[in-house]
Amino acid sequence: MPATAPGRHTEPSPSPRAATAAPGATARTGATAISHPPSSPATTCDAPERRPRTTLWLALVAVVYALVQFLLVVPAFAHALGWDEAVYVSQYDPRVPAAFFSAPRSRGISFLTAPFIAVTPSVPVLRIALTLLSSAALYAAFRVWRPVVGARTTALAALLFAGLWITQISGPQAMPNLWVAFGSVAATGWFLRAVIRREPRANRWLAGCVAVTALFRAPDAVWLALPLIATALFRGRRTLPYLVGGLATGLAQWVAEAYIRFGSVQERLHVSSATEGDMGLHLNFDNAWSSLNGPLLCRPCTATLHSPGLTLWWLALPVLAAVALAYAVREHRLLATALPVAVAAALAVPYLLMIDYSAPRFLLPAYALLALPVASLVTRLTSRRALVLAGLIVAAQFASQATVLTEVTAATATTNQRYRAAADSLRTLGLRPPCLVSGPRALPIAYDAGCASAQIDGNNVSTTVAGILGRAAKVPTAVLTEKGQRPPHYARDWTPYPLHHTRGWTAWLAPAVPQGP
Repeated sequence: MPATAPGRHTEPSPSPRAATAAPGATARTGATAISHPPSSPATTCDAPERRPRTTLWLALVAVVYALVQFLLVVPAFAHALGWDEAVYVSQYDPRVPAAFFSAPRSRGISFLTAPFIAVTPSVPVLRIALTLLSSAALYAAFRVWRPVVGARTTALAALLFAGLWITQISGPQAMPNLWVAFGSVAATGWFLRAVIRREPRANRWLAGCVAVTALFRAPDAVWLALPLIATALFRGRRTLPYLVGGLATGLAQWVAEAYIRFGSVQERLHVSSATEGDMGLHLNFDNAWSSLNGPLLCRPCTATLHSPGLTLWWLALPVLAAVALAYAVREHRLLATALPVAVAAALAVPYLLMIDYSAPRFLLPAYALLALPVASLVTRLTSRRALVLAGLIVAAQFASQATVLTEVTAATATTNQRYRAAADSLRTLGLRPPCLVSGPRALPIAYDAGCASAQIDGNNVSTTVAGILGRAAKVPTAVLTEKGQRPPHYARDWTPYPLHHTRGWTAWLAPAVPQGP
């Protein structure tokens, strides 16, 4: 193999000519020349003697990602589930009634957690399982890109994405957005391998990744598929049946549920829009900016940006993506850089332009895809001084993300502890299954107490006042209020009980249900 010039970049260029060269032809990137047959799926553009070492970097990133979760996130979150987590996990928990499942939700994360929650109700066990699964998924999703951009760029992209505090806090959580990110990264990578490298198996993997993504977030899968389908119309039409088939397969469950629960897909979309606050044109950049360092959900988004200096990476991200595109045009490798940028932009559209609230996790798929062109910029650096400077910037970024992670984790853990304390107090008051809990914060507290939950207003309306009173006449029922709040009119004559260690929450218990003979 020809020697590599010192200081020269050796990452591969996934150009069509290099990928489709005749067997025995030489593909050159930088000063490195490699001979490989184009049809071999296992072939990569890395130098053979460097392949084992560079391959290990991605595995090391996945291991470190798991360790960070085990050390900083799992211990803080081991005592209780959050609001949305309780919704997803309760769907297939055999011990408690399923919480109300609103129209915008998809059941992928419920399917993922079902085997674990069926075996044990232990939240720590669930956290550990999700940590291991998310770390393996990080490796698997970015590993798809190694033949396209090379091992070093792949590992660095995974590191940049895994270094975000929201990526770390999402790993052990039962939430869908991180899994949409993994599915989107893998689907885009398999699409490029199908189009550029013409790997026979790539189309099948592409269909599978799109289908899995649709299970986790049906609307996001549609946004993922749009730029891929548009690209396939001009280049790679052979992928179209797999893209459409994978999307249809993944949406089948969501569509069937739309007809069963809502009467039609159109009606489910209508209800979903109302739940999201009437989706339309909403310039939501300010809310996304305000919630960048927490809270985990900004609705209504009255928060002010915490530590603006720690968010400069967010402003730099589109600039770096644009620079990466410029380099790609100059190096005639536009598709491999432009497509992840386009898919990232498409996945960000509903969260930046169509809703009026925000959460840091919403943009996880966009961050994961944009990490790839950003990483390619760093791996192109040839000057030692530039490399040192880039290393210092990346290290500072990781330090800032660790600071935010510590603060948000502590705040979230405090809230979850209040949920657990409220549930314990309800059990002490005699509220045991079958039972019903309503009011603000009722859903996660009810799940922890083993009760059903119901709401008569807000985004999770699932019953009426008559429904609450009818249940209260049959099973132990409580309405929760926060500090300084009065109970709803139908519960004014119910008995109030302060809930200890909850900072002022009160449970209003309905009159005791008459016991049968």
